[in-house]
Amino acid sequence: MNISLTGRHLELTDAIKAHMSTSIETLSKFHLDIISVNVIATAQTKKGKEHSCVEFVINLAHKNSIVIKQSDDDLYAAIDLAAGRAQKAMRRMHDRGTEHHKDGLNVAKIEANNHVDVKEIAEALEDEIVPVELSLYKPREVEDVLQDLKESAKIFEIFLDNEGKTRVLYKKSNGSFGLY
Repeated sequence: MNISLTGRHLELTDAIKAHMSTSIETLSKFHLDIISVNVIATAQTKKGKEHSCVEFVINLAHKNSIVIKQSDDDLYAAIDLAAGRAQKAMRRMHDRGTEHHKDGLNVAKIEANNHVDVKEIAEALEDEIVPVELSLYKPREVEDVLQDLKESAKIFEIFLDNEGKTRVLYKKSNGSFGLY
């Protein structure tokens, strides 16, 4: 990575150069091929006030260049703000290249089907099915089920009667009950 530090209308001291260099080094964490970084610091006077401008030009391999201009009253603050914006832009470029690659639905189906043997799964399920009588299906009197249905907010209740028939007791819209 080539680094170029330039000062226009101001002298770059060792402290300013060191601050710029550390700001540039933070850009390498995104693992993009940075060809060169040009930093131009300018001192300007507008309306009787002096302020500093910093311009970062980051040239990347196989991607567009990133240009960031930042103004502030303090040169160090302008460098920090520009470096933060540069990091944000680099993060976006990095994320576009890595996280936004999506496989098509057909590719996902093919991969899922390649790893699954339906016959083995069906045989495994057949071996695991065991009929069990639950205590919930013990024969009940219609009057007991009617009392439970009145006390609850349920609309219907399915149960076995004393003769072993499956029955449904349900609430009608007019408030009466029906038995099926």
